[in-house]
Order: sequence, then C-alpha cells, then structure tokens
Amino acid sequence: MELKEKIVKAFDQRFGGKGTLYASAGRINLIGEHTDYNGGFVFPGAIDKVIMADIRPNGTDTVNLYSIDLDEKSSFGLSEEDAPSQQWARYVFGVCRETLKRGGVVKGFDAVFAGNVPLGAGLSSSAALESCFAYALNDLFNSNSIEKFELAKIGQSTEHNYCGVNCGIMDQFASVFGKKDCLIRLDCRSLEYEYFPFSIDGHRLVLVDSVVKHELVDSPYNKRRQSCERVAKRLGIDTLRDAEMADLEAVKGDISAEDYMRAKFVIEEKERVLDVCDALNRGDIDTVGRLMYETHRGLSKDYEVSCEELDFLNDIARECGVVGSRIMGGGFGGCTINLVADDKYDHFIATAKEKFNAKYGHAPKIYDVIISDGARRIEE
Repeated sequence: MELKEKIVKAFDQRFGGKGTLYASAGRINLIGEHTDYNGGFVFPGAIDKVIMADIRPNGTDTVNLYSIDLDEKSSFGLSEEDAPSQQWARYVFGVCRETLKRGGVVKGFDAVFAGNVPLGAGLSSSAALESCFAYALNDLFNSNSIEKFELAKIGQSTEHNYCGVNCGIMDQFASVFGKKDCLIRLDCRSLEYEYFPFSIDGHRLVLVDSVVKHELVDSPYNKRRQSCERVAKRLGIDTLRDAEMADLEAVKGDISAEDYMRAKFVIEEKERVLDVCDALNRGDIDTVGRLMYETHRGLSKDYEVSCEELDFLNDIARECGVVGSRIMGGGFGGCTINLVADDKYDHFIATAKEKFNAKYGHAPKIYDVIISDGARRIEE
C-alpha cells in the first residue's frame, strides 16, 4: 500500500473522514561538512523520502496524534506544562509551542503520520517531521503568513528546546526550501541562499549505509569545534570562513599540529563547496566527483571523523569507477554518498554488498535518492 493511502486509511479509522495531507522531505548534503559552525557554506537538497501527515482541526485545545510507524498515540494540550512524555510526540509539541511563541495561531487538531525516510541513516527524519507540521500549522491556522525561513527556525528551536539537540539550521532549511532537481547553497553566516540545478543525466545518487555507529568516549564534535575556534582567535577573526590557506600557513608555528589539520580541512572545504557549484553550472560532473573524494580524504585524514568501515566503502567506490564518494554527516559511522554513472551502478552495489559483508559480517543498506521538493501541501 502506498504511503499516502496508508495514512488516509488510518486517519479515517481513527478519527473518521478526511484531513488535509502534508509532506516534508529528508535531505542529503552533497558537500560542505563541518562548515556550518565555521560560518561557511553547505550544499543540501531535499530528497524523495518524506514524512507525511493527514491533519484536521478538531475544534478543541487538544492535539491527538497517531504514529503509524511506531503504532503509538499521544494527546496533549498546547500549554508549556502539557509536554508529552513520548520523545517522538515532543517534536510535534515543540513545533506547536515554537509557533505560538512567535505569535502564530495553533488550535487543537487530529493527525496521523508515517514516513519512508530511513531512520539512523543521517537523512534527518526529525527535521522532516518538524517541517511537515510547521508547514501544516502555517497553512491551516495562519493563512501561510509565517515566512518559510521562520518555519525552518521553528524546527531548529524545537530541537534545541524540546528534544535536547543543539543542531544547526541546515536540516530544517533543506526540508522546508527543497526544490525538485535543485541543490541549495546556504551561507551559514548570512543565511543567504541560492538554488543550483542538479541535472546529472546518466548518473544517480546512492547512499551506502554502513549500519555502523561507533560509540565515542569523548565529545569529538566539541573538540573539533574548539580547535577551529582557537585557530580563528589566533588569526583575529570570528570564524574560519574568513581565513585562507596562506593565513593558516603564517601561524602554523604558533598552533598545535592537530589544530592546524582541523583548520586546514575547514578552509579547503569552504572552497570545495564553491568549486562544486561552479562545476555544476558548467555541467562538469567529473570535477564534482573529484571534489567529493577530496572531501572524504580531508574528513578521514585531517578532521579525523571517519572510521574503518566508511574508508573501506570509499575505497570500493574508487575501485568500481564511481565518479564521487564521501562520508555524509558528522562521521564515525553512517553513510557514504555516491555519485554513480548508470552503467557502473549494478557492479558497484553488488561489489559493495559482497566485500563489506565478507569483511564486517553484514551487508550495507542501499538507498537511491532523487532530489525533490521540500515541505508542501499534497493536493488530492
């Protein structure tokens, strides 16, 4: 049964009749990793994997939710003290509260939702959930008067204030602003953005999920962030966004070898995002792929956020003639994102499954993704 049919049927069974259907997408980031907190650029796009909800105002001050995927329900009021205990329901509660805090209108509603965004693969299913409900509440109760950037910030604030995750804006931004066949270059400092056509005829994007997440004894993200901040301070600038490699070389003797490597990656990655945008404008897919491999090498050797399994998958991609491949996300497990020519696809997938299974005792999961629209109302 199609996702849409499943949701409509479950809504009728639980609440009777029909609501209005909304969806928002998971996301990929083609290039631009660990650049967001350094004031740089990211280059995400929404994908054809979504969270979808059927929603109808109920004339009360109570929200009634049913998650098909978890087979769980939750009901809560709209005041701060009404926060639900279930973690999944807090995402929707947080969106309601953050909308109200901004002067928006939210009233009671009934909703059924489900999704096909793979969990744990780094595709931001939580941002898709937040964006779906933020868009829906804006449409149902606020005549779409809340600007799209504010919808993304509602999702981000939900993570910060109700879910305990101090995330950046990229995931929610991509989920709200996603546009079919386009990637979005977002300037994480000014929040200016630009769409770039992502036409890759004869190629496809595929994620290879290692199904591995290494438990970390310290906080590696905070340590890397501190390295970047120390170098920026030594250079007398706010963030590494304003640094060039010549600036870094000039202070190399004054900073630790580790701080040097971390800063080197960030400065080079800033330039790679811009170079990928230029290459796409020229239709130069080979340069896009080469820069993806360079990012993987930097993440593995300079930023040191890779792991054995992800490096192994990257090596297989290179051996199979994949155009570009790199870690996607924070690292230490998760996925590689791969730009694959159609005629190399079957061989690459078969080889990755066979070799990874032989070495690690389980096959990776494979997700083909297509760049698609973000948050939207689904017309019947």
